[in-house]
Amino acid sequence: MTEDSALLLDITKENMSAPIAHLERELVKIRAGKASPNIFDNIKIDYYGAPTPLSQTANVNIPDAKTIVIQPWDKSILPQIEKEILAANLGFTPVNNGEIIRISIPPLTEERRLELVKKVKAEGENAKIAVRNVRRASLDEAKALQKGGTPEDEVKNLEKEIQNVTDKKIEEIDKIVGEKEKDIMTV
Repeated sequence: MTEDSALLLDITKENMSAPIAHLERELVKIRAGKASPNIFDNIKIDYYGAPTPLSQTANVNIPDAKTIVIQPWDKSILPQIEKEILAANLGFTPVNNGEIIRISIPPLTEERRLELVKKVKAEGENAKIAVRNVRRASLDEAKALQKGGTPEDEVKNLEKEIQNVTDKKIEEIDKIVGEKEKDIMTV
């Protein structure tokens, strides 16, 4: 394998790992009936005129598996945190006692579990599409190498390697999605 072919294969592997890392970050945000501070990763608070992540304006603690406690460093933003959590439509209601916000995580209903599984599968499909787009771009570059003088049989081997990497990444995505689905459906 020439240096160009090896480089293309390495770049392909690296580019195909990015959608998987993104998938894992997105799946962490989907709650499976357990309390997790990652649920609030997308919530931004208008803090002195700047949209600031909740984690940068308050401590988010998990005293037990079904409770989340949010303790802001500046008590004046409590109502705003409460409003943003409600607006995020996460499926629970915050309780503001003037000092902290306490959230009890309700058990997931069967309907909500199925909804979350659909969301997980959609995220998995998006990751597969991203991997396939990387494959297509890599195959186009392999064909360009052939036009640049790389022997045809080496390009064919490179295309097979790219397909093998694609298949492994798709299997990895299926495994990650399957584990999350099992986690959500476990009562």
